[in-house]
Amino acid sequence: MTTKKPTKGASEPQTAEAAQAETTTFSQSSGLVGLMSKLRLSILFSSYQSGLLYMLGYGTSGGAHLHQAAIAKPMGLCVEDENAFTLSAGYQILRFKNGLNPDQRVNDQFDACFVPREVHFTGELDAHEIGIDAQGKPLFINTRFNCLATTDARHSFREVWRPPFISALIDEDRCHLNGLAMDKNKAAYVTAISRSDTIDGWRDRRDSGGVVIDVRTNKIICEGLSMPHSPRLHQGELWLLNSGTGELGVVGGAASGKGKFVPRVFCPGFARGLAFAGNYAFVGLSKPRYKRFEGLALDQRLADADSEPWCGIQIIDLTKGVCAEWFRIDGAVKELFDVAVLKGHACPMSIGPNAPEIVKFMTH
Repeated sequence: MTTKKPTKGASEPQTAEAAQAETTTFSQSSGLVGLMSKLRLSILFSSYQSGLLYMLGYGTSGGAHLHQAAIAKPMGLCVEDENAFTLSAGYQILRFKNGLNPDQRVNDQFDACFVPREVHFTGELDAHEIGIDAQGKPLFINTRFNCLATTDARHSFREVWRPPFISALIDEDRCHLNGLAMDKNKAAYVTAISRSDTIDGWRDRRDSGGVVIDVRTNKIICEGLSMPHSPRLHQGELWLLNSGTGELGVVGGAASGKGKFVPRVFCPGFARGLAFAGNYAFVGLSKPRYKRFEGLALDQRLADADSEPWCGIQIIDLTKGVCAEWFRIDGAVKELFDVAVLKGHACPMSIGPNAPEIVKFMTH
């Protein structure tokens, strides 16, 4: 795997400066390419810290290939089908489409080339995870305004739903709403760091204030979590990442409205970003920002395991409850946000909205 300096574009100036001065190295387990080939998929992941959208695939020679596209603060990913995905990024909602036909290649290598065909300028809402509703419109977590929102032809957003404990639609990140689980093109569950109703109140509840809310019933169905992220419905269960403890698990009894988090696997890092393919879970890991997230149970779990936190992706075999394969990032890039799997393409690439190549890329 190649070593290179990240492209400038991180949302936090100090982090961006560090990324410019430090190189990044990538490594992977010996069976990663074989598993991706077996499952017929590639892996997408975003890092707002580096300002890059990554596409991890494999070439005809059998080696892994990582494509990187510079995009301002890439966050939530929603893969609609093998030729379309939507991304929340900085001040935009971007809908990417693959411009290649099945027999076409870019540079004799890339079997898909995704470009933004629909762009909504929302302003800096700190939009987190995103989905697509039955009408084909984006639904996204509007973290600054503590709500689930969609795009609007006139305004920055239109509120769709708000947690019952948030008293007003106001530009104050009160509960740090972050994760979204979709069920057949409908919003089903969301995660929040707390149920706080004061500006920045969630920061005082990181240890055990986290909740899962059923959007359809407007009820909290699970509480006592530590910085929960990435709720997903898979094989009849509600999965999520209890990031403050580094655990992948399920909400037992979610359908009853009185669920309890049941951990399945410990992952060595701040777990955030989750996707599934069959009996495999793709978990994004970040190195914790200790100035902001110190004192969480994750610290002790890592110490007990005599381990350092990871940045990268671990692929968990759900049948065995172990890490089957992995992709690791060391150096300047220390944080990921979301992870998605893209079926049907071995080696995809994307072109960012400000890349020079987008001017010349035309298909019909």
